[in-house]
Amino acid sequence: MRHAMRRLLPVLLLAVLMLVGGPVPSAGAHPMATSAVLLSVRDDRVEGEVQLPLDRLAIAVHRDLTPESVVSADRAFLHTYTAAHISAADATDHHPWTVALGTGTPRTIDGTAHLVYPITIRPPAGRSVTDFDLRYDVIVEELLTHRVIVTVASKTLGVFDWDTKSLKVPVDRESWLSGFVAAARLGIEHVGTGADHLLFLLMLLIPAPLLAAGGRWRAAESRSARRTLVRVVHVVSAFALGHSLTLALAATGVVDLPSRPVETAIALSIAVSATHALRPLVARGEVVIAVGFGLVHGLAFASALGELGLERGSLVTTLLGFNLGIEVTQLLVVALLMPSLLVLSRTAAYPVFRIGTAAVGLLFSTSWMLERATLTSTDPFEGVQTWLVGHPLLVALSVATLAAGARLLLDEST
Repeated sequence: MRHAMRRLLPVLLLAVLMLVGGPVPSAGAHPMATSAVLLSVRDDRVEGEVQLPLDRLAIAVHRDLTPESVVSADRAFLHTYTAAHISAADATDHHPWTVALGTGTPRTIDGTAHLVYPITIRPPAGRSVTDFDLRYDVIVEELLTHRVIVTVASKTLGVFDWDTKSLKVPVDRESWLSGFVAAARLGIEHVGTGADHLLFLLMLLIPAPLLAAGGRWRAAESRSARRTLVRVVHVVSAFALGHSLTLALAATGVVDLPSRPVETAIALSIAVSATHALRPLVARGEVVIAVGFGLVHGLAFASALGELGLERGSLVTTLLGFNLGIEVTQLLVVALLMPSLLVLSRTAAYPVFRIGTAAVGLLFSTSWMLERATLTSTDPFEGVQTWLVGHPLLVALSVATLAAGARLLLDEST
């Protein structure tokens, strides 16, 4: 067995490198950062406002920004930058429309400093407002994980992000299905591009194939794959329950908490789940942690929804679509990782993998807590996290390779 472990060590080191290292991109972002473009259609123009969080805007323009500087020293620069990254054109003949930004003013939205610009979009002289294409890449041109929620007449239209920088804005409102699809897509991206959410899932999946005995994690040779999968389903369902409850309560105004303490609490819950992966805290602790994490995490996106001023029907559609997107993506993550974890858990390499990955999770979550509590100004691991989120299949493949190698060496040694 020792000979087999020595042969496995290079594979294990490679997998750990894939999980916690790699090229660092030039731009990263807080995984939960969102902003908004709110539009209202008139007979001869489209009016609204553009909301830009200062911390994200500062990263995009490579400047230190404050509520004071955006209306003084940086005022002209930011107006020029923002105007250059917004354009509109007729959806049929692509004739350009006029986009005019008003004077930007600082505003606190959900406890975070924003720069808010009034915006007016007009068709060419003599034309009425028809369907048009809106192109927008403020901030998202630089920040891979930033999302911009777009509403028209208090109804969700879609999302701008790194991959989507143009949306068709309809004059005649489409069916509720368009808002539902946009919200579902946002839910998918919220999980799929959120380093904190993916890390949380991984921390809860790691101990799933094991048994807690005597305050330690032990291999469960007799545990069937079916029982393990049932346990995982319980964890995912527990999170869904907690998330859906507080998302609905917060989005409808029953619960209202500022985003910074919520995000700090989310980081704390990840640290707890990482600690649990190292050593069991309570029996079936993954389910308890998942419920608690879900209750807290549901508040995070709801804060953004609350600022959009969605009408009740659109709010319900957005909540349903967003939750569906989250659950589908969570199940996809489980499907990608769980088979490899099941195989790996039956080998001598699993304790090393479990402890090493949980230690990285604890390190990342602690760094998030310090940043979100404003005890530190930056997250030194942000670039690594962004790279990992951008290469999910590579991460899954590295774990699968490790599992296959460990299983092969185990078969050879027996």
